Amino acid sequence: MNESPNRRAVIVGLFVFLGLLFFTGGILMVGNLHETFKNKMRVVSLFDDVNGLQKGNNVWFSGVKVGTVSNLRFYGKSQVEVSMKIETKAQQYIRRDAKVKISSDGLIGNKILVIYGGTSRSAEVQEGDTLGVEKTFSSEDMINTLQENNKNFLTITNDIKVISRKLAAGEGTIGKLLSDNSVYDNINAATASLKLASVTAQQLTGTLATFSSGLNKKGTLANELTTDTMVFRSVKASVFQLQRMADTASAFITNLKKAGSNPNTSIGVMLHDEQSGARLKATLKNLESSSAKLDADLEAAQHSILLRGFFKKQEK
Repeated sequence: MNESPNRRAVIVGLFVFLGLLFFTGGILMVGNLHETFKNKMRVVSLFDDVNGLQKGNNVWFSGVKVGTVSNLRFYGKSQVEVSMKIETKAQQYIRRDAKVKISSDGLIGNKILVIYGGTSRSAEVQEGDTLGVEKTFSSEDMINTLQENNKNFLTITNDIKVISRKLAAGEGTIGKLLSDNSVYDNINAATASLKLASVTAQQLTGTLATFSSGLNKKGTLANELTTDTMVFRSVKASVFQLQRMADTASAFITNLKKAGSNPNTSIGVMLHDEQSGARLKATLKNLESSSAKLDADLEAAQHSILLRGFFKKQEK
């Protein structure tokens, strides 16, 4: 009779003990408390703003959870030192030049820390190392940016309204073009003039093409001038002689001007001394009259009896 109550007590105690074991295991699994028994190292980062990060938030590396946030405390004037407990099994993959940034677990989930980057040239992270941080945009920053964009968009919309109103009223060049037919007619006239100029340019191009083809035609002077060195040299020599003749004529005229400006020379006396000029004119008149008298005398001598036979012999 005494064995039955003791046996019942043992069974009840066994069930209670098993229940406590399951309850403790469930708490450890649900609350991730089993990670407390894993080997971890402490790594810190300094943030200007943690954006609502809390103790116990997860730390991720390459999409894998490698630790949790163990502590947050103020550092310096306005920074926050965030301590992280990182699993030692991930130590070999995290480098000292890696960066840490604050992100969200999903669209509106809890805040998390993300470790990324790092190069193989840098050593593995060690206990107590400080990792650099990257500034990230918070939701407030995004809202402020959207508000600023909305203001800019509103300003642009107002400007478009003003421009469209002026266009409808016929203001400005485009407005006149849309509403004033005379402007349109002027543009059409200018376009027609441009077309005519284009046709003229095409004709000129064709003429130049014909001329250039003539240059390539053998036997023509232009072709010989461009291809025959003998002709070119001859033309060059002729041009040189003409240049020498022009220089000689220029020197002669210069000397003539100097002689004319000097009253002591014959030309100067003729140009500047009126008496000498008068005498010269009288001399020329006397020569003309003497020449006329000489012609008459010669004519008379030809008809004289004494010289008639001589002139006949000269004629034969």
